[in-house]
Amino acid sequence: MATSSAWKLDDHPKLPKGKTIALIVLDGWGESAPDQYNCIHNAPTPAMDSLKQGAPDTWTLIKAHGTAVGLPSEDDMGNSEVGHNALGAGRIFAQGAKLCDLALASGKIFEGEGFKYVSESFDTHTLHLVGLLSDGGVHSRLDQLQLLIKGSAERGAKRIRVHILTDGRDVLDGSSVGFVETLEADLSKLRENGVDAQIASGGGRMYVTLDRYENDWEVVKRGWDAQVLGEAPHKFKNAVEAVKTLRKEPGANDQYLPPFVIVDDSGKAVGPIVDGDAVVTFNFRADRMVMHAKALEYEDFDKFDRVRFPKIRYAGMLQYDGELKLPSRYLVSPPEIDRTSGEYLAHNGVSTFACSETVKFGHVTFFWNGNRSGYFNEKLEEYVEIPSDSGISFNVQPKMKALEIGEKARDAILSGKFDQVRVNIPNGDMVGHTGDIEATVVACEAADLAVKMIFDAIEQVKGIYVVTADHGNAEDMVKRDKSGKPALDKEGKLQILTSHTLKPVPIAIGGPGLSQGVRFRKDLETPGLANVAATIMNLHGFVAPDDYEPTLIEVVE
Repeated sequence: MATSSAWKLDDHPKLPKGKTIALIVLDGWGESAPDQYNCIHNAPTPAMDSLKQGAPDTWTLIKAHGTAVGLPSEDDMGNSEVGHNALGAGRIFAQGAKLCDLALASGKIFEGEGFKYVSESFDTHTLHLVGLLSDGGVHSRLDQLQLLIKGSAERGAKRIRVHILTDGRDVLDGSSVGFVETLEADLSKLRENGVDAQIASGGGRMYVTLDRYENDWEVVKRGWDAQVLGEAPHKFKNAVEAVKTLRKEPGANDQYLPPFVIVDDSGKAVGPIVDGDAVVTFNFRADRMVMHAKALEYEDFDKFDRVRFPKIRYAGMLQYDGELKLPSRYLVSPPEIDRTSGEYLAHNGVSTFACSETVKFGHVTFFWNGNRSGYFNEKLEEYVEIPSDSGISFNVQPKMKALEIGEKARDAILSGKFDQVRVNIPNGDMVGHTGDIEATVVACEAADLAVKMIFDAIEQVKGIYVVTADHGNAEDMVKRDKSGKPALDKEGKLQILTSHTLKPVPIAIGGPGLSQGVRFRKDLETPGLANVAATIMNLHGFVAPDDYEPTLIEVVE
C-alpha cells in the first residue's frame, strides 16, 4: 500500500528500524503493596519480578484510570475498553460521563440512531428511564437524567415513567429524599404541560437491579419484577412517601431499600414496561448495567423466570459491553478515534500479529484500533482469536488460554514474518472478577509463564519486549476502609473486591534488541497508557505524530 505523505512517519534519529517487538498487555495487572490480598505478589511470577530490577530506567509505573484514559475524575476506575483505546490511539479521548455530557450539551444525543430508535415508541407508548438517581457522578448523574427527560418530552414523548434506584454509596446516605423531590418537581412541571410523567418504581442500588459480574441475579430479578411486572412487596402513591417511609425501617439505608412500585387510586401499578414501550437505561458506567441489559435484550435467557418478556425498543446511555455488543442500541456512540498507532504503522510497512482469547480478542484488535473492525492492511496484519472456555466460571480453569496465547506469540515471533507481535493475556482480570483469591494466584502464575515464553522467543530473534497492563485488578482483592485496612461487612466477614482498582500499572522494556542508552524519561509528570503508543513507534524506529502524548523513552549517549 503506497504511503501518502499524510501517513508518512519520520525516522527516529537514534533508534533503528527492523527489530521484532513483542507487546504484551497483562489484563487487570496493577501495582500495589504486597499483602495476602495481592494475588500477583503471592503468585510465583519470576518473569515479571525480574523486570523490577531495571527500575527506574527500564521499569516504571503509569496511570491507567481517571483522566489518563479520558474518564471524568480520578475516582473513575479504568477498564479494558478505554485502556486499549488509549494504548492504541496515543491520545486521550473523552469517555463515559464526559462523552454523555458533550452529546447532551450539543444535542447530538437526540440526533443519533439510538434515540431515533426509541422515539418511534413515543406516539403510542411509554418511554421508561431506568437508572441510579444520584449526583455522585460515578454511575450516573441527575442533571443528565433531567436533560434526557426534558429533551424527550420536547421531541414527542407523551408518557414517561422513571424507575429510580437510590444511591447512598457514592453520595451521603439519606440524600435520596432530596434527589426524589428534585425529580418529582421536574415531572410535576411536565404534567402541567400535558405530559403524563411520573416515577413508577424504585429500590436501593445494592438490593435492586444493579448487580454486577453475575454475583446475584436475585438483585436483577427484584428490579425486573417491579419495573416490568409492576410487582413489589411495597406499594405507595408517590415516591417521596415511599423513600421516606422505607428509610424509617430498622437498619434501613439508601443502598438497600427494598423494591417498591407506585400505584394509582385503584391499587394498580402506574408504569409496568409492556410490549411496544421504549426503555433507556441512563447509567453511563457499564459494570452495574450489563446484567440488567441482558435481561432486557436477550430472548434466550435462563438466569431467572422473567414471567413475560416484553417486545420493547431498548437503548443504553452507552454500549455497556463492547465484547457482547450489549446493548445493541445506545444513545451515545464511543469516541471517534482516528489515526491510531496501528494505522500509522500499517501505512509505514510495519507487519503486525495480534492475538488473545475470545474474552479480550476485541480489545487487542477492535479497541486498540480505535473502535474499528477489520484490518488496516490484510497483507501486513494477522489477527488470531483463541476460543475462551465457555459454560464455566473463569476461576474453575484459572489458567485460561494463557499458555496457548504465549505459544501463538512465540511462533509468530520465531516465524520472522512480523515486526510487532501484540497480545492480551486476560487471566488477572477475568479470574480477579470472580473474587476467588486462590484461583487468581493460579491465574497470575499462568500469565507469567506465558510472558516467559514470549521473552525467550524475543531473546532468540534479538528483539525487544514491552510489557504493560490496561488497568488494575488482581493486585488488590479486598475492599478497604478509609485507613486502607481490609473492610468487613455487618457480619464481620471480609469484603472481597471483584472490581478493577485505581492502582497504577507497570511498564517495562528490554530484550537484546533494545538500543544502548534507551531508558524511561524522568521528566513526565504523570505518564499514562496513552504515552505507550509513541514509545512503541520509537522502538520501531519512527517518530510519533506531533499530537500524540509524548514518548516514555529517551536515548542517552
